[in-house]
Amino acid sequence: MIRRRKFIGISLLVFLSACTASGNNNQNSSVTLTISAAASLQDALQEIGKLYNQYQPNVNLIYNFGSSGSLRHQIEQGAPVDIFISADEQHMDALENKNLLLSNTRQNLLKNELLLITALDNSKITGFTQLKSNSVRKIAIGSPDSVPAGKYAKEVLESLKLYKSLKPKFVFTKDVRQVLTYVETGNVEAGIVYATDAQISKRVKVIATAPTDSHSPIIYPVAIARDSKNPETAQDFIQFLFSSTSKNIFTEYGFIN
Repeated sequence: MIRRRKFIGISLLVFLSACTASGNNNQNSSVTLTISAAASLQDALQEIGKLYNQYQPNVNLIYNFGSSGSLRHQIEQGAPVDIFISADEQHMDALENKNLLLSNTRQNLLKNELLLITALDNSKITGFTQLKSNSVRKIAIGSPDSVPAGKYAKEVLESLKLYKSLKPKFVFTKDVRQVLTYVETGNVEAGIVYATDAQISKRVKVIATAPTDSHSPIIYPVAIARDSKNPETAQDFIQFLFSSTSKNIFTEYGFIN
């Protein structure tokens, strides 16, 4: 951890020097930036935000974490958002098709993996097929219509010919972090989450990784909302997300750059 922090510190200094050289700083005025981001990004983005404020202390970062579907609907209904980071391409596509994104600002930021998890003391589940066992009564997945992790989970279980038979056992959640909580607390026997969610918890164990060909690619696109009041600052923050400093933090949390 000490070595990682040292490397991040060096990377940050390099980034700051580059920004200063290009005249890219907003320290003369106070700006509030609202970032709507998929729940799975919460820990990584909050850490990155603290580093960003070391060189842009006058930028107030406000985070709105939730399911990508819910965040998308908020933007469609006129919520004041500067940056949107979705956990799938579908919800970003919907906003782009409605001309609700600032032109030429959409980029693919990260990738992720999907895992089957249980509580640490569960020894009955050894893979996806064990979910059919009578000892497994409840399985948590995100709501497929609004939670990308749930959509991916449905794709995996359909690919494995399990979705239809397991449907009576499903507990649908509002976002992927709620799946993690239900597994941690023993409210369900198993859940399907991102690799990044499983990594932050010491109360769950990974049983299996979903085959990559069993679901569509897990891609996190980022874009500036069309009605952003601070597009230049938003672009500056996105630039920081793509810096080596941020990439190291995303990797530490289990994301794939």
